[in-house]
Amino acid sequence: MIELTSKQRKFLEKSAQPMSPLVLIGGAGVTEEQIKQIQAVIKIHELIKVKFNEFKDEKKELARTIEEKTDSTLVRIIGNVAIFYKEAEKMADRKFVKGLLKA
Repeated sequence: MIELTSKQRKFLEKSAQPMSPLVLIGGAGVTEEQIKQIQAVIKIHELIKVKFNEFKDEKKELARTIEEKTDSTLVRIIGNVAIFYKEAEKMADRKFVKGLLKA
């Protein structure tokens, strides 16, 4: 998990705006299978959206749980959608590093 400045958060928010949620949280809540799915998806995309179809009242707590278990950074929660960022392991795969350095 990395600390983001407000400008970096804004940059990532703007980058995530046209994206569709890749993971949906339903009636089962945040399960270990979903954590594994989020880890796999964020490893590929770096920046993802997770939509809370259920547990909307607990979305802040669940988003923090996802953040901790996936070692990602919660960028922001907008409505019922949480945006997560995790830098790619390989420098060549990092899509947002230039924008984050400028922000």
